[in-house]
Amino acid sequence: MFEVKTKLTRNEFEIVENLIFESEGMEHWNLYENFDDKGFWAQGVYDTEEEAIAGKAEFEGLVQVAEELKIAELEDKDWKESYKEHFKPWAIGELHWAPLWLKDEYELPAGHEAVWLDPGMAFGTGNHGTTRLCVEQLIAFKESGRDANMCRLTDAGCGSGILAISAAKLAFEQIVGFDIDGDAVRIAEENAKINGVSGIRFSVGGLEDGLSSEGADCLLANILANILVQNSKLLIESVAPGGWLILSGILGTEVEEVADHFCQTECWTNVQIDRLDEWASVRLEKAE
Repeated sequence: MFEVKTKLTRNEFEIVENLIFESEGMEHWNLYENFDDKGFWAQGVYDTEEEAIAGKAEFEGLVQVAEELKIAELEDKDWKESYKEHFKPWAIGELHWAPLWLKDEYELPAGHEAVWLDPGMAFGTGNHGTTRLCVEQLIAFKESGRDANMCRLTDAGCGSGILAISAAKLAFEQIVGFDIDGDAVRIAEENAKINGVSGIRFSVGGLEDGLSSEGADCLLANILANILVQNSKLLIESVAPGGWLILSGILGTEVEEVADHFCQTECWTNVQIDRLDEWASVRLEKAE
């Protein structure tokens, strides 16, 4: 087995992520964030050195990155299992996120719930700062005394469905998730089945298609900062009176600007900024 590997900047990671989703022949590639070295990586795994050389050339023909792509021989193992090295269980309070392949051996404390994930190549494991920030706010929303049976929750840009499924594990019942990427939505639906949760309405579409004019009681938007700012009016209008708007996908260096932009609309009773490493989230609570 041979791997083609390179370190990416955060902006390169986003470009390559879209490339993998949208391009044919990229099924050998995996993206991950390594929390030990706080780096982003792209890895392609091939059976032979010749295929690795061809894969490297194909990658370089599609996108240019600053770091050199290096080819190295791997131990003899299934390339589909290689991404598992970078996905470890984690938990916030009584909610856990763990790999499906550890389900039989993972010790889940009594009364706790788990989101089981087998995301495969190129899809999120939730093991990312922006996802963790969103989950913390989702739990805070639940603990604010909301009736989970009645609250309408929307996961805008749902990706592999981690936030929507987490909401279901927290007993929310009226959940909508959407994403512009059809493959991501397909994976989200599969992840929901793996976790035995039903009732989440996943669909393919952008913000204008997926957001409801009725307004969500909790609207999660883990999207790029510039997209959040460009669509701020639509996002604000899609939050019901008394609801929460939770924004992430934001670098710490950008968060003040994003928060200030949304605060130009004076409809909020509370605004909170949280940070995790280089990432940040903004929570805005709408007036009744």
